[in-house]
Amino acid sequence: MPHHTPLIGTIVAGLVVAFIMGAIAHRLKLSPLVGYLVAGIIVGPFTPGFVANAGLANELAEIGVILLMFGVGLHFSLRDLLSVRHIAVPGAIGQIAVATLMGMGLAHYMGWPLMGGLVFGLALSVASTVVLLRALQGADLVETRRGRIAVGWLIVEDLVMVLALVLLPPLASVMNNTDAAGGAGALLAPLLGTLLKVAGFVALMLVVGRRVIPWALHWVVHSGSRELFRLAVLAIALGVAFGAALAFDVSFALGAFFAGMILGETPLSRRATEETLPLRDAFAVLFFVSVGMLFDPSVLIEQPLPLLATVAIIIVGKSIAAFAIVRAFGHPGDTAFTIAASLAQIGEFSFILASLGTGLGVLPAEARDLILAGAIVSILLNPLIFSIVVRGHKPEEEEKAPEKPLMGHVILVGYGRVGKLIATRLAERNVHFVLMEGDADRAEEAEEAGFSVVRGSALEDRHLLAAGISEARRLLIAVPEGYEGGAIHDHARRLNPHLQVIARAHSDAEVAHLEGLGVPHVVMGERELAAKMLALCGAG
Repeated sequence: MPHHTPLIGTIVAGLVVAFIMGAIAHRLKLSPLVGYLVAGIIVGPFTPGFVANAGLANELAEIGVILLMFGVGLHFSLRDLLSVRHIAVPGAIGQIAVATLMGMGLAHYMGWPLMGGLVFGLALSVASTVVLLRALQGADLVETRRGRIAVGWLIVEDLVMVLALVLLPPLASVMNNTDAAGGAGALLAPLLGTLLKVAGFVALMLVVGRRVIPWALHWVVHSGSRELFRLAVLAIALGVAFGAALAFDVSFALGAFFAGMILGETPLSRRATEETLPLRDAFAVLFFVSVGMLFDPSVLIEQPLPLLATVAIIIVGKSIAAFAIVRAFGHPGDTAFTIAASLAQIGEFSFILASLGTGLGVLPAEARDLILAGAIVSILLNPLIFSIVVRGHKPEEEEKAPEKPLMGHVILVGYGRVGKLIATRLAERNVHFVLMEGDADRAEEAEEAGFSVVRGSALEDRHLLAAGISEARRLLIAVPEGYEGGAIHDHARRLNPHLQVIARAHSDAEVAHLEGLGVPHVVMGERELAAKMLALCGAG
């Protein structure tokens, strides 16, 4: 008999099945979220076979929520929001209101309580950050005016949902005790108390947290320990979230969001993102798996009409509302269609709201199932909807033929620590080169430095073609992951078999992998450092 604990069994089953289903989803060019949700259904109690421990899965999911919200705060950009505030703020609030009312209307028809209808409507009103950004990146729209409006719109939606997560528990308490003695004043006391606690927490974070957190991280950086820095970031995310819940009785989500937002204002935000991303991704996967475990597939057969109505609200109802709002503010049709298509899906916050609603006892189980089913269907359909809408409404300036690429130029992939040094040296030597960078902040930094930049992944042929891969002479792969570099090499050599490739590696295994793929020149940083130090001491 295997000696394992329910915790280990739940983690192993969740991650292994999520990997398999996520890989299948990726192969089918679907969002990995679909695979993770299906993995949860497979290991859940409503399907035959292994059943993971739901209680432990929910606790692991709480860590996932904390790290997800920490990531939302870390990437919160007040600058992006302010640049499109005139349309994003009123537009997002108006669209949330319309979608929530439609959801409450369906809930009333289903005979659910008022609070259940409110949670259900809110869950249908907010789009997935992951799905929206993926759609915009796939169409090269992130840096366009309509792309910035869509991102700003989503930021407002996220802020509204953070507020909803804070206020729902006391509001549910008020609504569940409407018949209690003491009058309206006594019933509103929990709500006002929560607002005061939130205000106290926010004040403490703005006054103390903005000084202590950056100071602590800078001290850790000067210690020179990468491991300690990674641990410090995780301690801040989890510690602030838990401390907020313990001392101020506010949600983990709010605490984690503020911790990420404050950390995002420091120069160390990018490094913090990179260091915590693997653990954040792992627990986020467990969160989506735990959500899938709650889904009862029988809703597809037993409630087809309510499911159809739910999907219609997500894809049709709130998209029409968004389109009408954008047009009412005087923006062109292509912008309105892009925003409408971007928002025609739901995701992470919808799951968090559904879990909170069921935990508070205000959201019926069938409503949660409809939310999960609606999310799966909308995420599956969104890429198709988005591609049709964007292809049919591309403005003239985006249809102009690209400038003729340089002949015999160099393509540099990556603008990290090594890529920056290479780019600077190439510029100093007047070497014609094009830089490829998928990270928006780094790409912007490179553009500000005066370099020619193609924004996007070098693993996609269209971005390589935009960089002039067919006419390029050399390809310098400066990304830190050797295995990713190997995949880039394969894509590039398929488009230009005569390309000279120089790649970067971090280990002997990566060197062997790259050389096995036929990369002619592989540079391993440690070897070069050792050779240089030996040469300087006369032992080279």
